[in-house]
Amino acid sequence: MSLPNLKYIKDLSGGDEAFEQKFLTILKDEFPVERRAYETALENREQDASCAIVHKMKHKFNILGMEEAYECAVSYEKDLLEGSFDKDEEFRVHLGTVTHFLNTL
Repeated sequence: MSLPNLKYIKDLSGGDEAFEQKFLTILKDEFPVERRAYETALENREQDASCAIVHKMKHKFNILGMEEAYECAVSYEKDLLEGSFDKDEEFRVHLGTVTHFLNTL
């Protein structure tokens, strides 16, 4: 499983630590909100809302260098469009990994 890292953010910042911190603050603020929204949408079996949230979160996986999580989200997004929630358990593992990572920064 690919683990989160800050390589993309560091490359993007060009060494600007203030930029890196601002970027991380945005991730730390947005991710838990999106995770809760996903969990609520899933509990209510709201296919369109779940799909939209997975779409947004896949970009965060990409930013954090999590290739496997990104691919999971891409596949899950397609499944959700067809009404299948089968990849939820795998997706939640990636959510937990990111949550832990962001909480340790």
